[in-house]
Amino acid sequence: MIDIKLIRENKDLVKENIKKKFQDEKLKLVDEVFDMDEKVRKVQFDVDNLKAEKNKISKEIGMLMGQGKKDEAEKAKARIAEISNEITSGEEEKVRLDEEIKSRMMVIPNIIDESVPVGKDDSENVEVEKFGEPVVPSYEIPYHADIIDRFNGLDKESAGRTSGEGFYYLLGDVARLHEAMIACARDYMIDHGFTYAIPPFMIRSDVVTGVMSFAEMESMMYKIEGEDLYLIGTSEHSMIGKFKGQMLKKDTLPINLTSYSPCFRKEGGSHGLEERGLYRVHQFEKQEMIVICEPEDSMEWYNKMWKLTVDLFRSWDVPVRQLECCSGDLADLKVKSCDIEAWSPRQQKYFEVGSCSTLGDAQARRLGIRVKGENGNYYPHTLNNTVVATPRGLIALIENNYQEDGSVLIPKVLQPYMGGKEKIVPVK
Repeated sequence: MIDIKLIRENKDLVKENIKKKFQDEKLKLVDEVFDMDEKVRKVQFDVDNLKAEKNKISKEIGMLMGQGKKDEAEKAKARIAEISNEITSGEEEKVRLDEEIKSRMMVIPNIIDESVPVGKDDSENVEVEKFGEPVVPSYEIPYHADIIDRFNGLDKESAGRTSGEGFYYLLGDVARLHEAMIACARDYMIDHGFTYAIPPFMIRSDVVTGVMSFAEMESMMYKIEGEDLYLIGTSEHSMIGKFKGQMLKKDTLPINLTSYSPCFRKEGGSHGLEERGLYRVHQFEKQEMIVICEPEDSMEWYNKMWKLTVDLFRSWDVPVRQLECCSGDLADLKVKSCDIEAWSPRQQKYFEVGSCSTLGDAQARRLGIRVKGENGNYYPHTLNNTVVATPRGLIALIENNYQEDGSVLIPKVLQPYMGGKEKIVPVK
């Protein structure tokens, strides 16, 4: 949610930003908010004047009674009753207008950074840099589900019986490798100065609407029937929500946390679910990082954060690239975002394994997170980034470490988490 001052002082800027995001249907909202805001301020002005008049008349009543002017005092009392009704009516009108304004402000997109490339959708995202040489071996690399099956490591059929499409069982060495990646990512982030956290895996609706747009909420979140609770789609939601309504001390910034959680997503829409593999599933695990910082430091943190993910995947011998998200691919709360994509030697192309975003003060404004400063209170900036989400990360690791004999080499940094194993070998 942007600052309403932007609409008061520069609504053309807000409209131009909407156009860059190819959401022209929202242009009318800016004019509606502008007009309603003027009405709110006029109503508030009138209410303040009425209150001042009421106070003045109240003081006069005592004097009139003392002077024996009872009739005039009664007229004054009648006028106070009229004013009280007018004040109540004005305050009710202000509440109504404020709610109308808020409902519109919640769907007006955040102002994107000047560096964001303009494009309609993810097909116009821009490659920035590659890290590691993308190799295509001389031998064939099977589909990841087939590789994992040879280790007796995947059972989607049983998961279909217990839970339906989009779920899976990981077994044996594959399940262990999956958890080794999460544990390694946890320790890696702790070594880089982040505080480890395990958050709630369900959050209330006021936290959901504080951290994401309504469109994202509808397409992603699972609601718990009969309760005001949603399963998290990423631990960023509950980690940022941790500070809801809080006044932070300036000397506590930056706050940098890394969190583990299972994640739950509908994965509906055009992408759909994958029948055999693990690219798109309803449930996965993730190591996340979030930062709450001074506004002037957010871009510096943004660049630090995505580079941490790059370095982690490179330690697993996985080539990656940074892909800058264009304006039309940015969720409404985001100021700037990039995807980290891993190389798939089987497909001979990159696929997304993580995303890094700075949201400016949008989440802080929605959730009421403020900083007590020397010259007044202000909203901090919030950022989030995927350290590793698996099984997506697992697919990348398996494909890039797959050997001609069907075994998968375990990168050195992961071997301590695998009991010293240097590779896993197929059993069939």
